[in-house]
Amino acid sequence: MDSPRVKRALISVSNKLGLVGFARGLAAAGVEIYSTGGTRKHLESEGVPVKDVAEYTGFPEMMDGRLKTLHPKVHGGILCRHDNPDDMRAMADHGILTFELVVVNLYPFESTIARKDVTREEAVEQIDIGGPTLVRAAAKNHAFTAIVTRSEDYSDVLDEITADGCTSLGLRRRLAAEAFAHTARYDRAIADYFACAEAECAFPPEVTIALTHKSSLRYGENPHQQAALYARPGSPGANGVAGRQLHGKELSYNNLMDLDAALAIVRRFDDPAAAVIKHNNPCGAAAADSLAVALQRALEGDPQSAFGSVLGLNRPVDAHAAEVLAAPGLFVEAIVAPRFNDDALKILTTKPKWKNNVRLVEVGDLDRAQSQRVYRFIEGGALVQLADAEADPEELWTTPTDVKPSDALMADLRFGWEIVRHVKSNAIVLCGRRMLYGVGAGQMSRVDSVEIAVKKAGPRATGAVLASDAFFPFPDSIEAAADAGVAAVIQPGGSKNDDAVVAACNRRGLPMIFTARRHFKH
Repeated sequence: MDSPRVKRALISVSNKLGLVGFARGLAAAGVEIYSTGGTRKHLESEGVPVKDVAEYTGFPEMMDGRLKTLHPKVHGGILCRHDNPDDMRAMADHGILTFELVVVNLYPFESTIARKDVTREEAVEQIDIGGPTLVRAAAKNHAFTAIVTRSEDYSDVLDEITADGCTSLGLRRRLAAEAFAHTARYDRAIADYFACAEAECAFPPEVTIALTHKSSLRYGENPHQQAALYARPGSPGANGVAGRQLHGKELSYNNLMDLDAALAIVRRFDDPAAAVIKHNNPCGAAAADSLAVALQRALEGDPQSAFGSVLGLNRPVDAHAAEVLAAPGLFVEAIVAPRFNDDALKILTTKPKWKNNVRLVEVGDLDRAQSQRVYRFIEGGALVQLADAEADPEELWTTPTDVKPSDALMADLRFGWEIVRHVKSNAIVLCGRRMLYGVGAGQMSRVDSVEIAVKKAGPRATGAVLASDAFFPFPDSIEAAADAGVAAVIQPGGSKNDDAVVAACNRRGLPMIFTARRHFKH
């Protein structure tokens, strides 16, 4: 049988983005629109002709909207097989109208439970019943009924109806696949919520990761690898995926990885802060009383490595910060910040040599990162852990050395301890004046990381503090740091050779903090 002409549409949506224009187009194409509750009132207020489902079924909405569309006159019209005589005879006998188009998106359960203060009762009320039933019914009967669950599909559906009076079977099949994915994700979010709520656990028995395609990328880590960007619906907080690109070339796979790393660092600071990222490691970072000063110091950390870097800032970019970025000889790939003011945008898009290419991404105000599940896929499955996002309790810190750090050294030790968790292990950072001087990252030997950090810091190693993401297995790293002029050390402790390491610090007059918490970034 040919595709049936679209005579009627049932529309019931929570997210009304783009709905009015779509509905007006349907009405102009001669499609009768039926709707319920808030959707009907919204369309009526915009002057779109719409019929009340309750008047059609003869059954009023009740129970605060819990009962609206669960009626044979609704589902019969969606599920009927237009080429089946028995189906069509039953339709006629019971006064049931056909619905060739169903437009439904579901209650915002995921965004509701993402709120910190959400109650169990609020979460339960955002469990949609009628919506998934409509979606599944229309998707099952896609041979005759089109189901639309995403506003991104409105134009494709309207184009076909306007041109031909019907939707194509190919489009309906695609929409059905999207619809079943939509309800699967929705049900899995509910299942995960209840599993964790009942078991009070971070890891439910089953996990489904729901991702929505956002854009294709030119390539992945390397030109021969295909890649795409997917968004996690309802993901809280400011992030690079949800950010808005204001200027520059298309973001690459590696750009997005580095933007994420930059934001992870700067969002941990209350004062204005900047991070310079190269190959997913910080090569510069600083906190200061102003963003311009923090940015200048961050770029001075390792100017050679900063060439072609990605920058992250935790304050809106103003003209003073933009002038620092526009300095001759500086080249950056991308900058991410809460916002860019008009003066800053004008400077960054007209003054530097990279004015046409630099990627400027604004993400909104930054909150402290929340501990959430982190996934890493391996062959055959996935490793899942809670993010290393919580602040370390300083009441657990101890000073096992004879010399105690001064207040000035403590400020730098705290800064270094915030930075080192973002460096690939084995990780060593040298810092001073709340500024990153040198980084030793990803070495197989911890003493090698110390030597690299010292080399990067140069003369600034004298008087600097050293932070290590894990314990020192031998005193050799302490000796190398002391030889370079390091003034204090912070590390987790916990090695069987802690006594020897403490003794080495005492011989060299170095104060050392034990934090009792490791920060591997493997």
